[in-house]
Amino acid sequence: MHIVLAANPEAEQPWVTDAVIDLVQQTGASVAVVAVDELEAEYLAPMPRSVYAERAEQAAEAAVARLTAAGIETTRTVLPGRAAEQIIRFAGEQRADLIVAGSSVRPLVAQRLLGSVPLTLIQKAGRPVLVVTRPVSG
Repeated sequence: MHIVLAANPEAEQPWVTDAVIDLVQQTGASVAVVAVDELEAEYLAPMPRSVYAERAEQAAEAAVARLTAAGIETTRTVLPGRAAEQIIRFAGEQRADLIVAGSSVRPLVAQRLLGSVPLTLIQKAGRPVLVVTRPVSG
């Protein structure tokens, strides 16, 4: 089994990486981490691409560090462009059996207007997608 973990540059989501750690420990799967800068056209952006790319790098590195701390070897890839499209393409190249992503961090109104990466992955990936929500504190 091969898992693609989609690291979210918009928000830290360690529980998503923890879910992947649990899956790997149960199945012996391999993991590839991907983060996407989510910038389609730099000239329309309020900040330079380097800022978005740095966020994606940090998200990927945080996931890799957490996996490594759990004794799991992984690869890390950072890509430019629209998140869902790039994650789907990357998963295809990796021949992933499963894509794991965190639930959207956007408010419901923004999800409806801008779209939700996890929802798009579910609709278009052509392979299983596991969307991990934030654990309820209790």
